[in-house]
Amino acid sequence: MTYSRPAYACVGVINSSMHCHLLVSELFWPHRDFRDIYRELDTPALEQLLAKGRRRRAEAPSAEAWLCGQFGVDKQGDWPVAPYSLLADGGEPGAYHWLRADPVHLRLEGNRLVLVDSGGFSIAQQEAESLTGSLNAHFSEDGLSFYPLQPDHWYLRAEAAPALETTALPDAAGRSIGALLPRGTDAPSWRARLNEVQMLLHGHPVNDERESAGKLPINSIWPWGGGRLQDPVTAPCDAVWSRDPFAAGLAQAARIAARNLPDGAADLLRASASEGVNLILLDRLRGAAQYGDTHGWRAGLQQLERDWFAPLLEALRQERVGMLSLHALGPAGVLSSETTRGDLRRFWRRIKPLLDFA
Repeated sequence: MTYSRPAYACVGVINSSMHCHLLVSELFWPHRDFRDIYRELDTPALEQLLAKGRRRRAEAPSAEAWLCGQFGVDKQGDWPVAPYSLLADGGEPGAYHWLRADPVHLRLEGNRLVLVDSGGFSIAQQEAESLTGSLNAHFSEDGLSFYPLQPDHWYLRAEAAPALETTALPDAAGRSIGALLPRGTDAPSWRARLNEVQMLLHGHPVNDERESAGKLPINSIWPWGGGRLQDPVTAPCDAVWSRDPFAAGLAQAARIAARNLPDGAADLLRASASEGVNLILLDRLRGAAQYGDTHGWRAGLQQLERDWFAPLLEALRQERVGMLSLHALGPAGVLSSETTRGDLRRFWRRIKPLLDFA
């Protein structure tokens, strides 16, 4: 199914006040048969924003797809995460085709290989450079070059764009990789290369040292997010606040401010101007949802309530924020709720438990 750009682009300011868009991945637990996870959650601000706002649902396969829709970036087999992330990490994408080739650990569970991303291990820059140095020596004749611009963000430059469709790393983390491997005309050769990568990394001195220290070995890579930079890129807002290099790279390509996400809304409100449209990425829940960590998900949601939803709701009441738009991403798509101060007075929009919106 083709993803179409949503109608709720991040534009428009109410009475010259700040307009905040919150993009929240996995705001609702992804498994429908786990209703008890919502029991005794204390999220009154979130529930009020969802109940009082003007709600709409739309298709959005992932946070990456949603962001591409906002910035007017087209799908290129994959959503082109790699070239924009590379830009934010200090690289120069040029006109090349890039893939993310992030270091991962594949864990054997029964007869399945389950992927663990860098949320489950740490890796030093020196280790990344040693591992990719071995990969570069082996694959140079294939026209492939690996660049470890960050310890856990590796990039792969290809001489020509492969006919390949991949699974985004956030969608593969914590899952069996059997049905998630690359697809497309060139998939057989790329799957063979992944096998070669695993053989090269098995017994690598870096991994020998990691295992001796009780650390998970880096025994594979995960190619995903392939594409080239697109020109032009739409500027849907005035600033992006995020810890995600893809979002930061999109902002950089659109020539708008890319700012580090602070710990909470209070810091953001102090740091930002009183006007403009701000896109704020809150991905605190994503890792817990990927690995089925119900305790971590509940704790993360309570933290978002305390540090983000409650302070922003109060700022809306005080008219420090003109409009607050919440975009909740999950397996069923995106639920968006746009709320102004006037909406809070609409008593007939009854506040409901969070489960009712899931």
